[in-house]
Amino acid sequence: MPLLSFEYLSHQLPAPWQSTRVGQVGPARIKVLRMDEQPYPEETHDYNEGLLVTQGCLRLGIGQACVEVMAGQMYLVEAGQAHSVLPGSHGTLVIIDV
Repeated sequence: MPLLSFEYLSHQLPAPWQSTRVGQVGPARIKVLRMDEQPYPEETHDYNEGLLVTQGCLRLGIGQACVEVMAGQMYLVEAGQAHSVLPGSHGTLVIIDV
């Protein structure tokens, strides 16, 4: 299994908010992206999604609430839960989904 540096990989991407798949464990895909302070529109999935911040801060809009996910923390978005990224999110985000 290769050693992965999420920060290095995120900085190699051509643009923020464009994820790239870096691996798979069972059915779960592991993707990485770079956040750049800009918002990302609301979305909903029919599967659970793990949002792991490895560097920086992710500001999530969940309903009327703002949830700040800091480096070393992961937010589990349940299937069917609408969520958006609020302005000010920055750093490296690892997404784990099916």
